[in-house]
Amino acid sequence: MSDEQNFKLNGKLWIDLDDVKVIGPGRVELLERIQQSGSIRQAALQMNMSYRQAWQMIDHMNTSLDSPVVISTRGGKGGGNAEVTEKGKEVIRQFKVFYKKFHQFLEKHSPVIKL
Repeated sequence: MSDEQNFKLNGKLWIDLDDVKVIGPGRVELLERIQQSGSIRQAALQMNMSYRQAWQMIDHMNTSLDSPVVISTRGGKGGGNAEVTEKGKEVIRQFKVFYKKFHQFLEKHSPVIKL
């Protein structure tokens, strides 16, 4: 048995505002699914979460950032719809860039860990 242990760095990436989580992997996935489906309800179902939880996440992002990430219209005869705004698309893009760099950093520095 080898005395050497293989440690691997791990972590989660969140973007906070005033020490409150605003953007993270789940919220970005929610935005992407809304963008694909045009529906908060459909996006929530795809992610196995309640509509209420999805709406709260969106509302938190919409009120925390300087402009909304999703604009929705209430259902009716034809049903409602939701649209990811330009701000929302920018949030998705920037988070993905940071997320990729974050995981590259972890991979690069994992072999250095010798405890």
